Amino acid sequence: MEKAKVYFTKEITPESLIKIYDVLGVKLTGNIGIKVSTGESGSKGYLKADLIGPLVNKLDGTIIECNTAYPGKRTTTKEHLKVAKEHGFVDMGKGIEILDGLSEFKIPVNNGKHLEYDIIGEAMKKYDSFINLAHGKGHAMGGFGANLKNQSIGFASRHGKAYIHSCGKTESPTLCWVSKHEQKDFIESMAEAAKAVSDYLKENNKTIVYIIVANAISVDCDCDAHQGDPVIGDIGIFASLDPVANDQAFIDAIWKTHEEGTKDIKERIDTREGRHITEYAEELGLGSTSYELIEI
Repeated sequence: MEKAKVYFTKEITPESLIKIYDVLGVKLTGNIGIKVSTGESGSKGYLKADLIGPLVNKLDGTIIECNTAYPGKRTTTKEHLKVAKEHGFVDMGKGIEILDGLSEFKIPVNNGKHLEYDIIGEAMKKYDSFINLAHGKGHAMGGFGANLKNQSIGFASRHGKAYIHSCGKTESPTLCWVSKHEQKDFIESMAEAAKAVSDYLKENNKTIVYIIVANAISVDCDCDAHQGDPVIGDIGIFASLDPVANDQAFIDAIWKTHEEGTKDIKERIDTREGRHITEYAEELGLGSTSYELIEI
């Protein structure tokens, strides 16, 4: 089996982000949605507007997001848009759209052990192509967040997030936090939801490419209002057509760092069984953990 191609640059600038997108060789057309995390109010590590804005403008894309299941400043569309404005996401491309702002719909999960379906925002239907533009960092529940998390929890509606977090037990954003399940089951549920989104896009002839910006790497997610400071230095930007390979390259790069804080990010990932997501996603047929790293 041919290894997936993962492109990499150590340079983290608006120009290098455009360059690595161009190197992928896929011309996104039509109505382009660029999925990022807008970052909880109070967080620090989310991808900044001055970094991603030039790429969004070049593609005349729309920043797309979904409301959160946890209580915070992004649970309702009205409040979410306020945070997005504070963080500079409304002033680029065609602005921002909250995909589940008005409605949601279910898509099937094929061969899942935990989920029967995924729930995504109704507005997904209007977009022809996508960039899964993830910030690589740690995560309190998933161990780390990159493309696979951005495609599962990130693309899921508020009720979809609750369904994934509870491993298929409830769609309630209140009850999901008290539902009992094994940590490994949650990691696998994220992979199943990510695969469901991939299948939906393929079936509807929609294109997606994957980019991870590995900067400001905290052990906490951008969804944390009290996000800690970075524990290791910036690594660079990864881009691929394969989300599993891209996440794997990001994880492998963390394991190759030898800084004081490396032990902290490794501990966060492994105590949450975070690395299991790539191997299980590979089992599901979402992509490959085997890749060729091409530095540009």
